[in-house]
Amino acid sequence: MSADLNLFITEETIEGDSEAVGALADATVAVKDNISTAGIRTTCGSEMLADYVPPYSATVVDRLTAAGATVVGKTNMDEFGMGTTTETSAFGPTRNPADPERVPGGSSGGSAAAVAAGEADIALGSDTGGSVRCPAAFCGVVGIKPTYGLVSRYGLVAYANSLEQIGPIASTVEEAAAALDVIAGHDPNDGTTRDLSEVDGAAPDSSYAAAADGDVDGLTVGVPTELFDGADERVVETVEAAIDDLEARGAETTEISLPSVEHAVQAYYVIAMAEASSNLARFDGVRYGHRSDGDGNWNESFAETREAFGAEVKRRILLGTYALSAGYHDKYYEKAQDARAWVRQDFEDAFADVDVIASPTMPVLPFELGESLDDPLRMYLADANTTPVNLANLPAVSVPAGEADGLPVGLQLVGPKFGEETVIRAASAVEER
Repeated sequence: MSADLNLFITEETIEGDSEAVGALADATVAVKDNISTAGIRTTCGSEMLADYVPPYSATVVDRLTAAGATVVGKTNMDEFGMGTTTETSAFGPTRNPADPERVPGGSSGGSAAAVAAGEADIALGSDTGGSVRCPAAFCGVVGIKPTYGLVSRYGLVAYANSLEQIGPIASTVEEAAAALDVIAGHDPNDGTTRDLSEVDGAAPDSSYAAAADGDVDGLTVGVPTELFDGADERVVETVEAAIDDLEARGAETTEISLPSVEHAVQAYYVIAMAEASSNLARFDGVRYGHRSDGDGNWNESFAETREAFGAEVKRRILLGTYALSAGYHDKYYEKAQDARAWVRQDFEDAFADVDVIASPTMPVLPFELGESLDDPLRMYLADANTTPVNLANLPAVSVPAGEADGLPVGLQLVGPKFGEETVIRAASAVEER
């Protein structure tokens, strides 16, 4: 099955602690191939790192294996996390277990597909603009994007530092939440992680798995019209039915407005591409990764080395470099940061009145293989509902809402900062439908 769907780039095992007890004892975990694993190659889905073997493991990997989980392989992904379909991988596209002629979503498509296909109990992905939630929705599984700072990024190969978070994918909300219990927490190796005992309103001793109790009585659910406008009617109908079911279980729903999200995709891609341009400058053929065999001058060797990047990565580096260049920084990058502040404020205002915000995770059904490759703009616009969450650094869950024409549809639930328990509780109620 895994070979037919092209789920893994590398299938090697890291044994979990055999003495461990608890929710993850004897669980199997698939790890996205941009998360470092000591002694096992970590390619980021790119020819640039096709032979790179890290000398250390990411904090999240160490925490999972210490909890008894066994890593079963490194999953396929869009190259350096840049894509929405897992088709930009240098190792070929991953296929969706729900329909092998369709994409699994991206960039963590291999991770979500591995869980959906039963090849792993849990998977780790990384979410920069929806890359855990999108494939979770397309594959019919659960994906959690934590609040920025809840989970260590140490050992994650950076795409856009201010946006991305590692998050768990699983078949059920409780399983995903149990994995989050293990990987969450302050890490001295990552200065962006937060000590929750010092965060106002956070619950440092919370159990995310225990929050998956389905109790939504009295919960207020905000429904933003902007995140439904333009979505496929079949998706809207399925998601609205799931929201109606939350209401039947005791939740209250209210229509809200998030006017800033109209500009979120544009702001997100300017910021993400600018950060990618800076981060990927390190791949110069000098320190690690692919190196040109050319014997010309340094500039020629540098250019030849970077030919190892795929087309989508080159596109984003070029656009990010342009946005940061003299004369354009103020016009594009600073305006994008202003839009990001507006998005944050809109969410803060909304959470003064509601507990969670509900929308379709993806506004479309899974693309057919090859359908979006020749139209990058279409691929970017598909992230319209997920990117605002990353701009605002909030927690969100994608949970299966049902099917449309036999294809999975995801419901996205967004919470205030460090409000993971609330969105997990709401997601578990949806799951019980």
